[in-house]
Amino acid sequence: LCSNNNPYASFGATLARDEEQNLWSTPHDVTHTEADDDRVLYNMIVVRNQLDKDSEEWQKLNYDIYTLRQTRKEVRSRWKHILEDLGFQKEADSLLSVTKLSIISDSQNMGKARDILLKLSEETNIFPTSWELSERYLFVVDRLIALDAADEFFKMASMVYPKRPSGERVDDSQKAPQ
Repeated sequence: LCSNNNPYASFGATLARDEEQNLWSTPHDVTHTEADDDRVLYNMIVVRNQLDKDSEEWQKLNYDIYTLRQTRKEVRSRWKHILEDLGFQKEADSLLSVTKLSIISDSQNMGKARDILLKLSEETNIFPTSWELSERYLFVVDRLIALDAADEFFKMASMVYPKRPSGERVDDSQKAPQ
């Protein structure tokens, strides 16, 4: 029972360690430490883990890490909602899945994808105001261009998450009907 050959001996510790390294809340996925925003989160986790858990610095970093993860989940949820409204119910998760192995489908689409992503950030509230554009959504927009759905995605994002003057919030009950 105490042998090192037991494959289940460290199961709980492995899950906890995987969750700690899990930057995008995708279990057992270590491919998300490639982009700049992933490195920032990873570095925050590393620094926090070196601090005493009772310290004010640890609590602040822990809060910042939690807040960043929640913001990422919210943005992903917004994208998924729009994709599902456009008819991609079964494909939404795969369209949003970006790893270090992901590639741009057509290099000629890169400029258009950047333009659409910038337009989404400037003309909609699909991203929070403090959000730095993530490279991961460039890949998603590229996929939408390849599916000839990028313009429809932008139109839907504009309707569901219209740009509001700063300070004015829209709750879910005020959003456009599906």
